[in-house]
Amino acid sequence: MIDAIKALKLLQEGNSRFVKGLRCVETMMTHVKREELTTGQEPFAIILGCSDSRVPAELVFDQGLGDLFVIRVAGNIVAPSQIGSVEFAASQFKTRLVVVLGHTQCGAICATIEEMKRPNSEQSLNIKAIVDRIRPSVEPFKVTELWDDDIVLVEQAMRSNVRASVNQLRHGSTILENLCENENLLIVGAEYSLETGEVVFFDGLPDGS
Repeated sequence: MIDAIKALKLLQEGNSRFVKGLRCVETMMTHVKREELTTGQEPFAIILGCSDSRVPAELVFDQGLGDLFVIRVAGNIVAPSQIGSVEFAASQFKTRLVVVLGHTQCGAICATIEEMKRPNSEQSLNIKAIVDRIRPSVEPFKVTELWDDDIVLVEQAMRSNVRASVNQLRHGSTILENLCENENLLIVGAEYSLETGEVVFFDGLPDGS
């Protein structure tokens, strides 16, 4: 089992390679790892990320088959199925790091802001379900000067949404809360930049990380 701090370092190193346009040889040896993984898996990190096609976690962190347990949903929202998936991986595989990964120019964040500014009665109930989960993270900005600055608003709303998802995972599950308190599970928030490829971890990091 890889502890959370070591797992975090592996992700940071992998992202550094990605930004530089490098690849680790081991991540490309899929034929070898595929055979090894037929008997089980031990992912060292759980990534709850956005479904955006530009943010594939395995590539962003330069990891290979079996390294990451990835959950993707628009807006990296936390609903019961996502919580259950994190619980499963953390309990079943002893994975000790969970990363909620948001990204710049997030379409789900933009859709939420647009809906709040110009309500759309024709919006599907399924999309509305996503928007409604993001809305509480955006609501506080309505009374600030950022409400009229779309670029900064999207950036800050994305980070607020990541923090909300991190908090919900930490405190919305008895299983995860127990793992955090007693078995060193670490749940952190991060932002991926579409412009630079860099991942910045900004929420929940231990001192010195």
